[in-house]
Amino acid sequence: MKKAKMLAALVICAFLLAPAGFAGDVWENAQSDVYKEKMGGMLGRGFVNAATSPVDIFVQTVNRTKDGPPLVGTLTGMAGGLGCTALRASSGIVDVALFWVPGFNGFPVAKSYDNCLEEPSSVPETVQAPVSSYISEAAPQPIVTVTETQSAPVQKHVVKKHNAYDYVKK
Repeated sequence: MKKAKMLAALVICAFLLAPAGFAGDVWENAQSDVYKEKMGGMLGRGFVNAATSPVDIFVQTVNRTKDGPPLVGTLTGMAGGLGCTALRASSGIVDVALFWVPGFNGFPVAKSYDNCLEEPSSVPETVQAPVSSYISEAAPQPIVTVTETQSAPVQKHVVKKHNAYDYVKK
């Protein structure tokens, strides 16, 4: 009886914390250091990974068949898809089973179904604008000025349609 109450309390806590996990990206929240975000994120990521794990088989089989020779590509795609399905399903089961453990963020699998082993890049690339060295610091000038101009409207030659009354004498 105590185990049933403990399990019910755990399930209630999971459903209360799940909306906090779904507020942002589930994969980012699952890696969070904040316990409330981590719990909801891991629970959401676990359910998504466990439910969508068979998709890996189809995606990888089709992609490898397109890339390689038909029979060899199909077989390697199916083998890779089965491996990624097992990996994604086990990652989802571990996330759902151990989402409540503090400090444990699970074993993340890539979001992409093309390759489940690729490392997701969490830091977006930043591009720095070129700095011109010939502009004086006393009077800063914009490097590029963008102005919006409206083009002249296109005039169409309209052909007047004739009706029957144009040919009748009045």
